[in-house]
Amino acid sequence: MNKKLILAHIAMFCVALIYASNFTIAKPVMAGSTPYVQPFGFIMMRVLAATSLFWLTHFFFIRERIDRKDIWRLAICGACGVAGNQLSFFYGLNLTTPINGALIMLTTPILVLLLSMLVFKEKLTGMKGGGIVLGLSGAMLLILSNKTDIPDAPNPMLGNIFVAINAAFYAVYLVLVKPLMSKYSPITTLKWVFLFGTIYVIPFGWNQMLAVDYPALPPSIVWSIAFVLFFVTYLAYLLNGSALSIVKASVSSTYIYLQPLLASIIAVAAGKDEITLMMVLAGFLIFIGVFLVSKRPKVETVPSSVEEDEEDLLPHLVQK
Repeated sequence: MNKKLILAHIAMFCVALIYASNFTIAKPVMAGSTPYVQPFGFIMMRVLAATSLFWLTHFFFIRERIDRKDIWRLAICGACGVAGNQLSFFYGLNLTTPINGALIMLTTPILVLLLSMLVFKEKLTGMKGGGIVLGLSGAMLLILSNKTDIPDAPNPMLGNIFVAINAAFYAVYLVLVKPLMSKYSPITTLKWVFLFGTIYVIPFGWNQMLAVDYPALPPSIVWSIAFVLFFVTYLAYLLNGSALSIVKASVSSTYIYLQPLLASIIAVAAGKDEITLMMVLAGFLIFIGVFLVSKRPKVETVPSSVEEDEEDLLPHLVQK
């Protein structure tokens, strides 16, 4: 294995680790009856930071223009991939547990398949149909397992529902953003997606962001916020893009399976969550479902355009 390939796998592992850490690191910022930062205020910070960093990166390294006809698609991607996606995710994470949230997020590839069937007319095989049923069944088990005595998880059922809504928003975003990622540099696409997303988030998060008592924030909370703003929102995208210049998208997509495992280890080690039998059962169903949905038959005659469309969606499945 050459040096570039090793570095690519290290980068992909770091991306999975960053996203897995997000479930535990971000939650204390919003937890409790008097949180340091309200969920929507946290999202406001996140999108402002990401937009600034992506525009600066584009200014110094890319200098690429977009066609006016693509603005409408970028605007919709901002609504689904930034505003709807992140608002529902952080609101749901505030109500549920880190492990539940990580497992629910695994349903994203299943939702992408359902949308690909509608948009790209992808054929539904028996194996993929079974994967959809198993994966969504596992997600429903998590949503319906409503324990009310979990610390810092006041309403797990509602939280799980919002994390599932977040996964649906993100799946729509992946389908819509595919042509833009193929046409432009990822940095070019992301700078516009986050700009529109920031505009949509302002009515929800601006006042909550201004209401934060910044001088009173403990150092641990400041570091948690900084981690989310820089590592989760900016660095992970860059690492993933660098890895994809070396390995195939299908290789990158396999790292999605690491996220729930890493998220569980981090949450349990930090004393923020505990593993239950229901989580194990639901996680097993979701894992098998995602595996069946993602598995490619050895011999399959597929139009090249459909195969390329599906391949281009895969690298984004590990992003959160």
